[in-house]
Amino acid sequence: MLQARHKTGLVFFPAFDWAISPTHPEREERLLYTQDQVFEEGLFDIEGIQEFKPELVEELDVKRVHFCVPSVGRVMTESHFISAGGAKTIARAVMEKKVERGFALVRPPGHHAMRVVHGARGFCNVNIEAIMIEYLRKAYGIDKVAIVDTDCHHGDGTQDIYWHDPDTLFISMHQDGRTLYPGSGFVQEMGGPTAVGTTLNIPLPPQTSEEGFLYAIENVVLPVLQDFKPDIIINSAGQDNHFTDPITNMNFSAQGYAQLTSLLKPDIAVLEGGYSIEGALPYVNVGIILAMAGLDYTYVKEPNYDPESIRQTAQVTRRIESVCDQVMDVWKHRESLRKKAMTGKDLENRTRHIFYDTDQIVENQFETLRVCPDCSGVLKIDSSSDRGREIMAVHIPRKACPRCVELGYQWYETAKKGRYGQVFLQDRPRDLYLES
Repeated sequence: MLQARHKTGLVFFPAFDWAISPTHPEREERLLYTQDQVFEEGLFDIEGIQEFKPELVEELDVKRVHFCVPSVGRVMTESHFISAGGAKTIARAVMEKKVERGFALVRPPGHHAMRVVHGARGFCNVNIEAIMIEYLRKAYGIDKVAIVDTDCHHGDGTQDIYWHDPDTLFISMHQDGRTLYPGSGFVQEMGGPTAVGTTLNIPLPPQTSEEGFLYAIENVVLPVLQDFKPDIIINSAGQDNHFTDPITNMNFSAQGYAQLTSLLKPDIAVLEGGYSIEGALPYVNVGIILAMAGLDYTYVKEPNYDPESIRQTAQVTRRIESVCDQVMDVWKHRESLRKKAMTGKDLENRTRHIFYDTDQIVENQFETLRVCPDCSGVLKIDSSSDRGREIMAVHIPRKACPRCVELGYQWYETAKKGRYGQVFLQDRPRDLYLES
């Protein structure tokens, strides 16, 4: 009997009752074809590949990550609770050593959901990877986490959530934001003052093929992971880099995704995008599952796969090499860059205008961080939307020093007396979440 080299767990949740519209790319068929392929290929007959049923996340799990306006229940449907719960389920299986590696094949996706949530953007309501990660930190004492986002779109939501966290390495490989939604993810986006260098963006030019993706993995991602030494590696496993994807412009393949997974060796993968429902996803997912399990994936090939026809040009290759050199320069000089960003500052302010393309909401944010020499700094966010909702949100980080804890509560109490419709507090050291 065929046996997996690495015992691998899978969770499926196609979300039959949730779709943006019946013909929208983000619909249940994204996973139904994969389920059929997995059963057809007999993957569950392989010793060491095991299926788990998704649980639901609790509101507390969501509140560790998000400020949901006006409430968690208004932002999330039952499908969102189960999708995030599927990621949590597979993470628990890995941590409790029921399996060595796990893949949550769930939808709706999550990597465009930021810390403050007024609605859906980029098909995402809440960030299922971040909810899973912060649950792991609370339940199992995980500290240093690396997230490698291989979706074709920049993971701007995950970047936002971990912008000020030096214990979370966020690496996003994506199509250049000048050519694709959400228009961000450039090399100079390196993290906040107390966490400069733990956000790394690798914007790849359109028409990047296997050669380019694997070059970035081998020459940037793996060396950085070796330096960072995370307790756990998470892959935000978007599959819309595929050469047949209808909304992107890349030339990756099922073989390429399997090779990437084999090199990356993620402990947990969580499905993100990917909208070539019949021509790519079943093959890509099977390749990823086989690679995670340490099995031969060389026979996994999608229809019309021709490596020569999708080979990248010399110009694309040169551009990728230049971008990778720039990213490694950031990583090598992260300590001096961080010191420079923190020098002479007590507070750091950031103003942003955020468009929720799915729900057509415009949000304005004014963010203030205490640039703390002893921790990552307490954070407050003044957020208002064109739907008339104005909030103040205070985030006290997981390893906050006493001064930042005290300031966080001062900000919260002061804001309660002000003009805001709602005031939120995340007290991560005490795992306490307040709102008024």
